Amino acid sequence: MAINTKVEADHNAPPVTRILAEFVATHPSRGWSDEVEHEAHRTIMNWLGCAIGAAEHEAADAALKAVQFLQPAPQATLFGRKERVDISNAALINGITSHTFDFDDTHLKTIIHPAGPVCSAVFALAEQTGASGRQIVDAVVLGIDVSCRVGNTIYPNHYDRGWHITGSTGTLGAAAACARLLGLDTEQTVMALGIAASQPVGLREQFGTMTKPFHPGGAAKAGLMSALLAREGFTASPRAIEAPRGFAQVASTKYDWSEITNELGERFEISFNTYKPFACGIVIHPSIDACTQLREQGVTADNLEQLNLRVHSLVLELTGKKEPADGLQGKFSVYHGCAAGLIFGRASESEYADDIVNRADVVATRRKVVAVVDDSIDEAAVDATAILKDGRQIQVTVEHAIGSLQRPMTDKDLEAKFSNMSIPLLGEAQTRKLLDQCWALSSAASIKDLVALTH
Repeated sequence: MAINTKVEADHNAPPVTRILAEFVATHPSRGWSDEVEHEAHRTIMNWLGCAIGAAEHEAADAALKAVQFLQPAPQATLFGRKERVDISNAALINGITSHTFDFDDTHLKTIIHPAGPVCSAVFALAEQTGASGRQIVDAVVLGIDVSCRVGNTIYPNHYDRGWHITGSTGTLGAAAACARLLGLDTEQTVMALGIAASQPVGLREQFGTMTKPFHPGGAAKAGLMSALLAREGFTASPRAIEAPRGFAQVASTKYDWSEITNELGERFEISFNTYKPFACGIVIHPSIDACTQLREQGVTADNLEQLNLRVHSLVLELTGKKEPADGLQGKFSVYHGCAAGLIFGRASESEYADDIVNRADVVATRRKVVAVVDDSIDEAAVDATAILKDGRQIQVTVEHAIGSLQRPMTDKDLEAKFSNMSIPLLGEAQTRKLLDQCWALSSAASIKDLVALTH
């Protein structure tokens, strides 16, 4: 099917809301390859580590205080914290913390961070319903498929309009996953997706503030409530995604329905998930990777005169903050990312602390970075040239950064990343037990033992 890029409404769209609902409600348990199954466990582990790591961030504190004003019932766990809240607000807060560090998974085709909305909703609901690990993994795989397939349908136009696609499609993915976990039939799942379609959340204007991680949290909460409403008979349009005034056509001028229908149930979008080695916007990763390589070749902040970057226009559009004021803004500064790579040889969450972003040597180094747009450079690549004070020039080209599909993080890499975030809060022994629980999730009778280790 040709991609529709016209503004005119498509009145003949296939019934993709119902197609997705039937897929979610009826697809066999573990109806996918061993590779997909393994990627599901990697996705869940990475999401959980990110949520635990940010548990004590000021964004989590603020969100919890707001939630506690409502006096929620203690139904579900907040990962990394002792407090418990109702399942709806657990989905919200765990969704917030999973994205606060900007360290979570990325579906590179759409720049969706799919686990935040889906896993945050599923785990909160599963803790209340007593769902098995197998049911949880099934729900996560199917929910992420819905989110990313809808994302494929409307990207990049939807994103270019200013929508934060993680939140807007994540609401649908969370609703689908919770519908599956609740055992809703096709008709009920149609309603769940329909309700969710009226609740897209997330504007790119919010990048660099606490409201950016609110988007996956808000999507998780909305998706969870959509499934619960549908279970009780709440109704919605059965064409809420595809109708001329439905989600896709209202929120985008591109809607390629074949991205939803092609190979549905055969190709799973979680297979294309990637994981971040650097705690910042994904388009900065090639530049940081290049700087760590330059550092290995002897380039330092002291001997550097100037660092010239040739980057795709999207890099400066998304991460062009030259003088970030704090850590959250630093995550959207290719200049700070390069400084971190050169000075520290890494860009983990600690390199995005407010004091590091404002440290004199870091500020001085990022001011040596000159980035120019060259759209012959792929958005996943960079050409970096360090000009040294002695006149030498050292050039590095990165076509695919570490963490990409072409250079994926290994299981060992992901465990190390998880441990770095978890050990400061939970200790080494508890972290190791939690990792083991994550790998064995699909065979667990419930998540009771796993969540007991998260605080």
